[in-house]
Amino acid sequence: MSGGWRAVRRRLLTPSHNETKLSTRGFHLKDDAARTNLETVGGTFLDGYAIAVEARDQDEAHERLERIPVRYRGFAYEGAAMGLAMLDGLPLPGNDRVARFLAGHGAPHDYMVHVGVGWAMARLPRFRWASIEPPDPLLRWLALDGYGFHQAYFRTARYVHQHHRESDFPWPGDGTRRYAGHAIDQGVGRALWFIGGTDPAVVADLVDGYQADRHADLWAGVGLAACYAAGATDAELRLLLDRAGPHRPQLAQGAAFAATARIESGLLTEHAEAATAVLCGLTPQQAAGVCTRARPRPAVDGPVPAYEVWRQEIADRIADLAAGAHR
Repeated sequence: MSGGWRAVRRRLLTPSHNETKLSTRGFHLKDDAARTNLETVGGTFLDGYAIAVEARDQDEAHERLERIPVRYRGFAYEGAAMGLAMLDGLPLPGNDRVARFLAGHGAPHDYMVHVGVGWAMARLPRFRWASIEPPDPLLRWLALDGYGFHQAYFRTARYVHQHHRESDFPWPGDGTRRYAGHAIDQGVGRALWFIGGTDPAVVADLVDGYQADRHADLWAGVGLAACYAAGATDAELRLLLDRAGPHRPQLAQGAAFAATARIESGLLTEHAEAATAVLCGLTPQQAAGVCTRARPRPAVDGPVPAYEVWRQEIADRIADLAAGAHR
């Protein structure tokens, strides 16, 4: 494929950076630092998307993605995954770009790659979802996390202010389908960190507006975003922890996922270290160790998907460690 056509493809497929501006989205503005951080996250995601859509191959994409600062590079890989999934989902030659990415340069970023696939699900017709379905039986649920984030971020009135709930989601088409709404809510919770402008009081108020049976999943998403995207001081994170109340274990589980994603990809930051310390009471390395030891191998779904069993085990283990530390 010629460079000219790749450039045209990029212009046709890549969303506008203006769509990530807080003023465009109508999100809460805490301060200029929070705005700069969140808009850089969004812009970097779109940069990664554009790189993947325009690159000749994943080696070229990888070389360009690696130039992005460590704090934001994971978002670029997430965007790249969305771009590759969009190409896989369109009637274009080849449909294994995401699979090859996961087997290659995307492997250390598998959490973010699966989330990026979910963004593509939100943009592609449902009859094309089979062409981008993640093969990992455990991490596949992160695609629905990405879907939920996309919907809350771009369809905020419906998914956040009107509290729309996905009650009969068509994917996956097996016995675990009932869990889909939970995974989607985890992504919605992650988006609330952006919609609330990283202001813990605003974010907590947004969570409180949903039905109580959705709070656990929403708080898990908040924890993941607060750790991975950052944007809050230690004092603000302690307020967030206090507002989570009985859902502190879920908040910690989300933060532990974020710490693991940063550790495994070699993208650990001081912000993630600080957030993991407050929200989990652990170092990122300790939190990642909890996630690794709790991970089911093999991942076999029962009445409850293995992914949810894993998440609950992580939350329980961190809660036990916190209780032991206070004895």
